[in-house]
Amino acid sequence: MSTANFHSSSQTITRHWNAMGGLPFALVCPSSRGLSLAITRHLLRTTDLPVFATHRSADEKSVREHILSPLKDIDPERLKLLHLDLTSEDTMVSAADELSRAYPKDAQAYIHTAFFCGGVLHPERKPTDLDRKTIEHAFQLNVISHLLLMKHFSPFLPPPASNANGPTPAKTELSKWVHMSARVGSVSDNHLGGWFSYRASKAALNQAIRTFDLYLQQRKIPAICVGTHPGTVKTDLSKDFWGGVPKDKLFEPEYAAERLVDVVRGLDEKSRGKVWDWAGKEVPP
Repeated sequence: MSTANFHSSSQTITRHWNAMGGLPFALVCPSSRGLSLAITRHLLRTTDLPVFATHRSADEKSVREHILSPLKDIDPERLKLLHLDLTSEDTMVSAADELSRAYPKDAQAYIHTAFFCGGVLHPERKPTDLDRKTIEHAFQLNVISHLLLMKHFSPFLPPPASNANGPTPAKTELSKWVHMSARVGSVSDNHLGGWFSYRASKAALNQAIRTFDLYLQQRKIPAICVGTHPGTVKTDLSKDFWGGVPKDKLFEPEYAAERLVDVVRGLDEKSRGKVWDWAGKEVPP
């Protein structure tokens, strides 16, 4: 692995590697569209971590070319692709198995940063808009897939801290396990209503984030789980609503990715179990 200092973030990562031992890597799931694609490219461009990126396409070569096409002066071998469909637990099992075979067992490879970005929006405005199939689809992608990713990829987090008593030492740099949430998942911040299944599924995701973070604390695993709110990003998810968003609040995916990665990098023990927006401000429960 190269230790070239592409940015100051690379220096941070190298120090983390030296302090904790083993081989850190990043994971982005999924990775080939919109904001998740921008996050994948940003991590490849600004860190020296291997980046494991999931996709559901049958054409891995095209996915690789698509991700790498605008990137210059990076080692393309740092990009590792894993086939994974968020609606299929079998593909999650296969992807986790493939990841486990990527390094020798004694290499002590572990997740340094993971972004789980899957989601879908069905904008029901009134109860009569609700449809069972779209509700199930929303919960499948916005909640169930995230819970199953916890199940199958949490074993790749670093092992429990040796200190069995008391909190994780403040000087230990924590791995970051990040789920893409949304401000509309906040119950206390819901003043407009609408978007029934999206709001409900994101609120459920926020509860899952908190619960998983408590598990990490209880097991003394040197990692935190958080949610992030990227703002309104110019992707297919939000396309129908761009017209109602002020220009200075409608973000290009590349800008949103940069902001989120910077926010996540700055999170610490006090940040855990919460949802943070693109500006580093906490989204209320």
